[in-house]
Amino acid sequence: MDALTGLNVLGLVLSAVLLAMACVKADRVRGWRASINPSAPETPDAAFVVARVVLVTLAGLGVYTAVQGFGVSDDSSWNDSELTNAVHRAADELDGYRFQTDESGSPLHFDDYASLIEDKVVRNAGGDAPETGVAAIPAAGDTAAGGSFTVTADGAGDAFCTRVERTRSKKDDYTPPGISGGEGTLTYLGYRLAVTVKEGAC
Repeated sequence: MDALTGLNVLGLVLSAVLLAMACVKADRVRGWRASINPSAPETPDAAFVVARVVLVTLAGLGVYTAVQGFGVSDDSSWNDSELTNAVHRAADELDGYRFQTDESGSPLHFDDYASLIEDKVVRNAGGDAPETGVAAIPAAGDTAAGGSFTVTADGAGDAFCTRVERTRSKKDDYTPPGISGGEGTLTYLGYRLAVTVKEGAC
């Protein structure tokens, strides 16, 4: 349980205590008061009415604040269901994903496989899942041809091993036109990804 959730739970507990105090009968309070200070003046019924109104109002505000807080807490962290759905949808979207590389072999439209996976998981989260907190940690020995990535998210206990493999796809090569409008001399090599997912860290 994170700090915000703990604070919300505490708010609900305090609200319950306030409601319990509002339900105490006036005669019982008078009896306690007389046992502690017998010479104290009698407390009028109006005072108890005002006290109950104040206690119930404070309890209501506490419950409202806690409920709003739970909503904020849910929006700021992932749960296992959100991560599970997002990872599998991201894998489906990336399986068959095509891209080109420059002369050095670096992808043109993303930095690396880890950042690509993280971006796709966040984009496929939906619901109340936050837009941050996803990490795709590469396993040792990964190369440009592929690798394994342990995908986790803040607040979620589950982890998923996402395997990415790159295959050459000549039909996805791209040759931009030359300066004069004719055929260019530089060709960006095309590739496709094969992506699989299994539960647990890599």
